[in-house]
Order: sequence, then structure tokens, then C-alpha cells
Amino acid sequence: MLKLRTGFTLIELLIVIVIIGVLAAIAIPKFANTKSQAYRTAMKSDLRNLVTAQEAFFADSAKYTNLIDSTHLKFQASTGVTITPASIVAGAGYWSATATHTQLPGEQCSIAFNTPNPTVPTAAEGEPACK
Repeated sequence: MLKLRTGFTLIELLIVIVIIGVLAAIAIPKFANTKSQAYRTAMKSDLRNLVTAQEAFFADSAKYTNLIDSTHLKFQASTGVTITPASIVAGAGYWSATATHTQLPGEQCSIAFNTPNPTVPTAAEGEPACK
């Protein structure tokens, strides 16, 4: 007499678990890299927004500033991004700034106009660069 079997065998289930494990091992590091890239992009975006604020201030007063407040630069950094006034070096016709992120310790991005970039001296003028 012939019996009809339904369901999966133990070997079939183990093969599926191994395939899922291999796919997870490939995908997890890729997502971790994406997260740090997003933090870097947030720092670069904030530096570009700082450029707009500095140029608006320069248009009004013919100089750059290192003060980030409501009377000088109307600028607000993204969550986790820190651009301190001490990291902004400004003069009559030049300025540079450095940004850090709480989720990327030891990494910083910077931007500069009419002066070398403090983080990556070979970076193009006005282009944010990270190190």
C-alpha cells in the first residue's frame, strides 16, 4: 500500500535555512555601510547649507563670520551633526568649517572658500570633503 506524504523533509528545511543565512550574511554589512554613508551625506549637506548662510551674511556685511546664531548666520545643523563656532575660521575674504557626527566618531567633513580645506587640503574649493 502506498502512503502519501505531505510536508517538507528535514534536509529541505536545512537547505532553506542555509540559503537564508548566506543571504543575511551578504545583506547585513551592506546595510551597515549604507547607514554610515547617510551620516556622511548629512554632514556634507549641512556644510553646503552653511555655504548658503555664509554667502547671505557676506552679501549683507562684506565679510564672513564664525558665529552661528540668530543675528549672524541663520543656520541649524541636522540631528547628530555638530558644527561648532570654533570649527569655523572666518576672515574678510575666506572661511572654512568642519563638521562631525555623533554616530561617526573620529570622522569629520570640512569645506573651505579661498583657503585650503582643513581636513583634505587637496579638495576642490567649496566642495565638502571627508576624512
